[in-house]
Amino acid sequence: TMGKLQSKISFHTTKYRADGSVGQTGPAGASREHSPAHTDAVTSVAALQPDLCVSGGRDKSVAVSSWRSGAALRRFTGHEREVTKVTSALDSNRVFSASRDKTVMMWELHGTSGPSQHFPGHDLVVTGLAVSPDASLLCTGSRDNTVCKWDTETGECLGRAAISRNLVTHLCWVPGEPYVIQTSEDKTIRVWDSRELQVAHTFPAKQHIQTCCDVSQDGRYCLSSSSGSAGHGAEATLWDLRQTRGRVCEYKGHFQTTTACVFLPRGPALAPSIATSSSDSTVKVWDQDTAGRG
Repeated sequence: TMGKLQSKISFHTTKYRADGSVGQTGPAGASREHSPAHTDAVTSVAALQPDLCVSGGRDKSVAVSSWRSGAALRRFTGHEREVTKVTSALDSNRVFSASRDKTVMMWELHGTSGPSQHFPGHDLVVTGLAVSPDASLLCTGSRDNTVCKWDTETGECLGRAAISRNLVTHLCWVPGEPYVIQTSEDKTIRVWDSRELQVAHTFPAKQHIQTCCDVSQDGRYCLSSSSGSAGHGAEATLWDLRQTRGRVCEYKGHFQTTTACVFLPRGPALAPSIATSSSDSTVKVWDQDTAGRG
């Protein structure tokens, strides 16, 4: 029965595996393997500039690598424990990293190997990072149930908000807006107004822990992903930030926790698409509007 269910679901999606194969139809060697940038597991990856990415690792380091050459160009060290999240403002030379050592650090792409700014203040592991488009403000979230706002120039904490049981799993900034989206282990997705650091909206609670979120480039839609097991839960959910009464679409097909979700860049001849990754060892690409059923 499980085999039949998998066969029914798989044709809606494209699966990317480490051996370079893409589903049943993709060419062999569709992926490129890059030289190791870390000496232990990679825990987070984010785009830095069109040809660069930044990654964080269990080896406590932050690395900047080239998409084209696959080479690690810079390596930053300073955290005392595993790096949990990395991020950067688009086209910025500043990189931000969060760690299990309860701190956040800022690094200059063309600066020294040490951090240019520290953001201490959380009581537990920092699990969420979101930077404003101009890289002047930073929002952080932690398992200590708090969200904080920081001035990236001075390192000053400009605000701190605590909500009971709000164990933060991810943060992302809405392009062109003062809003930050946040997912939590309390199964909710919150929209924060960064100006006063207050919750502007909370979406209807889901049935499972929300593990990750992303916002479309036009700032209209938000994605969240759910934990799950044995085919229960593990979906991604599309929300309309203008019509905030309920979900727009759901993407079901993973058999274990969906660990990350992202809007893919739009091509001139391509339908809007999203990608999800899962503990079931697959990455799936979905048609945003039809959930792959088109």
